[in-house]
Amino acid sequence: MSVLAVDDNNFENEVINSDNPVLVDFWAEWCGPCKTLMPVIEELAGELGDKVKVVKINIEDAPDTPTKYGLRGVPTLMIFKDGKVVDTRVGGMPKAQLSDWISENV
Repeated sequence: MSVLAVDDNNFENEVINSDNPVLVDFWAEWCGPCKTLMPVIEELAGELGDKVKVVKINIEDAPDTPTKYGLRGVPTLMIFKDGKVVDTRVGGMPKAQLSDWISENV
């Protein structure tokens, strides 16, 4: 499965109302660590298949959602299950650590 780009308009439908757990990558175009993390997220999205939906949201194109969830920096990763945040990580991390974190929370 590929990474789906979402915004303020479809966040609720794609994330909150999802039947599967969702990994949300909050990022920004100007953020170097976000760009470094993106290929790792895309690779994991392919490996996770249908078990976990993976979405990314550009905080500049969708300012309401990051504000609602109290974002303080990017990259921020959140895992949603049954419409609720179950865990949050701020900053980049190696693929193995990210994969373990996802597994622990879904």
